[in-house]
Amino acid sequence: MSIRNKIFFYFSLTTVFLAGLALFFIYTLFAEFREEEFQQRQKDKISTTLRLLAEIRQVEDNLIEAMDRLTIHDLYDEKLLIFDHNKNLIYSSLDDTPVTFSRQILDKLSPDNTWIETKDELYDVVGLCMESSEKIFYGISKAYDYPGYSKLNYLKVVLITFFIGISLIVFLVSLYLSKKITHPITDIAHRINNYDFDKESEPLTTDQSNYEITILVEQFNKLMKRMQDVFSFQKHAIHHISHELKTPIAILVSNFERIERETDTWTMKKLVKNQKEDTLNLSGIIDSLLEIAKVESGNAALEGSIRADELIFDIAQELGALHPSFQFSIEYDQAIEDENKYRVAANTRLFKSALLNLMLNSIHYSENDKAVIKISSGNGNLRLDFINTGKIISKTEEQYVFQHFFRGKNSAGKRGFGLGLVFVHKIITLHNGSVQYTNDSVSTNTFTISLPLS
Repeated sequence: MSIRNKIFFYFSLTTVFLAGLALFFIYTLFAEFREEEFQQRQKDKISTTLRLLAEIRQVEDNLIEAMDRLTIHDLYDEKLLIFDHNKNLIYSSLDDTPVTFSRQILDKLSPDNTWIETKDELYDVVGLCMESSEKIFYGISKAYDYPGYSKLNYLKVVLITFFIGISLIVFLVSLYLSKKITHPITDIAHRINNYDFDKESEPLTTDQSNYEITILVEQFNKLMKRMQDVFSFQKHAIHHISHELKTPIAILVSNFERIERETDTWTMKKLVKNQKEDTLNLSGIIDSLLEIAKVESGNAALEGSIRADELIFDIAQELGALHPSFQFSIEYDQAIEDENKYRVAANTRLFKSALLNLMLNSIHYSENDKAVIKISSGNGNLRLDFINTGKIISKTEEQYVFQHFFRGKNSAGKRGFGLGLVFVHKIITLHNGSVQYTNDSVSTNTFTISLPLS
């Protein structure tokens, strides 16, 4: 059952049931009131007759007949019986309405039980024991409450008509409300059913006056945003991996072919060692690609503020264990007075990968096993200069330094895929910075990174 039908069914059923229960309660109260009122009239009639009979010393038939004719229209279709203290009948009204169980009522009446009321179909029957002038009398009245039943029947018709009218109104209102309440949900469900995850970029909107529906739409939009981020990450990751790894894999395959053709054991071991290094480099490339794809898709943000100089010292220490003969000289432009002076907002893994690439290049392309890293800040920016002495990149090649798979003449004999500087440029750009290459036209290479301070 749909939500709309459930709202219509349960609301209508509950409201109609409560309305019917209230109307039935009103009818029952009136019926009880009618019975009590009419039986009280019967009791008053019996009491009046008993007092009259007690005061009359010599009762004549014509007097009783005259009294009957005067009171015969007081109650509709009434039969009144009066008994003495021995429960002998001393008076019977002119009506011919039978009292079939008068003896049972008399047996129950006594000075201790002075009042009995019962029903004989629609007739009200009242029994009364009364003491008057030190005499005990018993009276039984049976009558039909025509005015009361007429009013009760009229009330029944009114209440039934009213109940039918209320039910009809409730059904119409329930139908309207169920449609109005479920329309936004139905509309959203329809739009979600037709939602194109590949093309749709606009978030769903709804009437802001409906709080619950607004919350539902907001949560759906958040879910779609996360899914789009995941799809975007997958798309970027596949794009990067397929594009960036095509050449490195081709190089690895070529190396395997060389190993397959090689017969000299020593040369084969050397080629296997080189292949191992290339495979490790390829693993690093994949890690960088995945991390870059996360940042570009929004799944990984710039984590927070990090000290660039401390990160450089950490990398220099790690590289010192692998290349103990190489020396990094780290220089500041001025004394450190504020520890936040060299902080940048960065993704730690990516930023470390970029710095590691530049410092490894300093090691691989240095001719004197030395490199200088200058750290300075000013105008809200951090500047890092990586300087080493070695073969420079020619002027004609400088424009290709940060392009995929470019390897200059100075890289002859050096292992690599031509992707390191591409990743450096991409990572620094993601951090809203810039990286440039310059040389002194002789033997000094300088890579300069500029990043906004956090």
